[in-house]
Amino acid sequence: MRSGIASATAATFAANRALGAVRFGVHHADGITRRGDLHESGSLRVRFPSSEDDGLSAMFVNTAGGIAGGDRFDIGIAAGEGARLTLTTAAAEKVYRAPGAAARLDIALKVDAGAHLSWLPQETILFDRARIVRSFDIELAEDASLLLCEIVVFGRAAMGETMRHGEFVDRWRMRRGGRLVFAETVRLDGEIGEKLARRAIAGGGTAIGTALIVPGDEALVERIREASERFGGEVGISAWNGFAMARFCAQDAARLRTDMMTVLGRASAVPLPRLWLN
Repeated sequence: MRSGIASATAATFAANRALGAVRFGVHHADGITRRGDLHESGSLRVRFPSSEDDGLSAMFVNTAGGIAGGDRFDIGIAAGEGARLTLTTAAAEKVYRAPGAAARLDIALKVDAGAHLSWLPQETILFDRARIVRSFDIELAEDASLLLCEIVVFGRAAMGETMRHGEFVDRWRMRRGGRLVFAETVRLDGEIGEKLARRAIAGGGTAIGTALIVPGDEALVERIREASERFGGEVGISAWNGFAMARFCAQDAARLRTDMMTVLGRASAVPLPRLWLN
């Protein structure tokens, strides 16, 4: 009897999972970046809120209202030769408690010769016992440029909420000119709250972030370090393999977001999405 109830519960849970996918490309023509074919399915949508002089802005919307265990989202974006594209989200993405399988988010970004892509979503907030596996696969032409940032918040400190237990797996792979130049997988699971308290991991911080800047060199690193007195949290920046990377850790999301904006402002002339400034 118990096994039958468990099977029925599992089947109901699986049937109510959110699925979503967005795939589109942009191309450059007559001095303007234009959208090509667009595919949307499930609860994931993308909107293009305003026209720009030579670039295009896009905003993702998750009509499911967040991410829960067992949900699956796939994103595929291609910026054609010479195109300029900035991507963000309508709001911070919330990842809720997962009693079963982890949610999965797979992101593929392709940037062709002379093109630029800015991936600037608002923060991802993990609730207690949230489980998510995320992957980035990035393909860049040799002379393409990229500005990519991600902020992850473990619990909502302003609401008195903390994340004590869960799973967060973050896999990044970046190729430039067909050559693998960056590969990393971050895994935090089990008693995440206790692990974040360790000095070697987050020193009690509840927000972490990464900014990936291509191209990037020591001159860029020094330019960012000049702003170090303004940082409210911990920020580390280095450059290798022709790109730069900044790491962030802070006691709360607001402090980290401010630090991220400072770094992005010094790293690129690309303006931040208006939603970041509200």
